[in-house]
Amino acid sequence: MQIEHHLCQPLSGSRKVYVRGQLHPAISVPMREINLTNGESLTVYDTSGVYTDSQVTIDITKGLPPLRAAWISARNDTESYEGKAAALSKASPDLQRTPKRAKSGNAVTQMYYAKRGMITAEMEFAALRENQPPEFIRDEIARGRAIIPANINHPELEPMIIGRHFHVKVNGNIGNSPVCSSVEEEVEKLMWA
Repeated sequence: MQIEHHLCQPLSGSRKVYVRGQLHPAISVPMREINLTNGESLTVYDTSGVYTDSQVTIDITKGLPPLRAAWISARNDTESYEGKAAALSKASPDLQRTPKRAKSGNAVTQMYYAKRGMITAEMEFAALRENQPPEFIRDEIARGRAIIPANINHPELEPMIIGRHFHVKVNGNIGNSPVCSSVEEEVEKLMWA
């Protein structure tokens, strides 16, 4: 299984750079630094994920690196359980992940954390990407005006925020077509979205 080669190359005239978190120093937000004709550069939002990072080897059968796994574990409010692990391991034998759920009495949503005044690593990641203060991100989520879709069973996702004041407006329709579809085609479709 392979993705088209040109989709996994660094974008010409630019380079991927990373911005470190202040509240959560372990986070590293990918950005795109574009070389301008006057010799200066412009740093912009980059949602290409690891696909345009020349330091990463892409193998879609193993899934993306679990970027958020340590963040989720550090909150100590989830637990692993057997779930559908056996069925998943048959479908994707190279993808070794154990399902998680909230520990009894806990909620594990970004809104839950935001309403308690907590700025999570996901919120700071989104703040750096959006060039906004982390407190503004937390406040918008707590008020219900924005969301960070960040399911604990998808530690591979790069956090993004959706709301009126933010850049992300993605509509990527994924799913297996009964006519013609493969994992590679679905990944490529999302990369173009």
